Amino acid sequence: MAKKLGYLGPEGTFSHQAALEWADGRYELVQYHSMPRLIEAVDAGETDAAIVPIENSIEGSVNATLDTLALEADVYITGEHILWIKENLLVKKGAAAEDIKLITSHPQPLGQCSKLLAEKFPEVRTESAASTSAAAQRTAEGDGSVACIGSEASAALYGLDILIPDCADEHSNCTRFVIVEKNMSRHVTGHDKTSIAFTLENKPGALYGALKLFAGASINMVKIESRPLKDELGKYIFFIDVEGNIDDANIYFALEKLRGSTEYYKFLGSYEAVERR
Repeated sequence: MAKKLGYLGPEGTFSHQAALEWADGRYELVQYHSMPRLIEAVDAGETDAAIVPIENSIEGSVNATLDTLALEADVYITGEHILWIKENLLVKKGAAAEDIKLITSHPQPLGQCSKLLAEKFPEVRTESAASTSAAAQRTAEGDGSVACIGSEASAALYGLDILIPDCADEHSNCTRFVIVEKNMSRHVTGHDKTSIAFTLENKPGALYGALKLFAGASINMVKIESRPLKDELGKYIFFIDVEGNIDDANIYFALEKLRGSTEYYKFLGSYEAVERR
């Protein structure tokens, strides 16, 4: 029986495209319709793994992913995948630019293609959709007057023409996805990343003291971010990624020292880091 990989549906979204790329035929793909439900499915053993977006190079972190991983599910990050986002203007088969009366998509792609919309379609109305896939379906079912902004996967799924490829304002747009599993990875590659989440007592120097542990152990910190805790105004949870694996002695002992100075601590996983091209 093939292993199952959960992803944030529906089909034709960039999350679906990332799942297809990473799975590469090794998993049966299963779609879920909310981030908490997707990650909880791994925790409950409904699916062997999930691929979830965690940060975008333009929009920043995906807060629902961070919150669920840190506070709501007992799972680990075991890998990562970088998806390069290419927004495309899609139309019904045979439709032309002059036929377009409405352009629809999820609000993010609409915003990321604002120059295209302003310069080439200034008189065309835009409308937000629940997802890029829903917009593509509407385009496929229309009379040619509706276009959408979406992925190559959406074009293939709904039989659409790519009228203008790679039409986003920025061409370096990428999303980092992480692979989530019930058990932590014990695979050490020599090019790894470790992710943690923690809270600190609200006192002067608390965060400085925590970060000083990494500097003192010559550990390179590649990301730090704070998110507000939901139960108390003014209290925050910190997310940190560092280079190295928990099985590296300097990483292990630095994290053990950090754990002793935190109010809440969660090891999110050590996994192979993927280079951004």
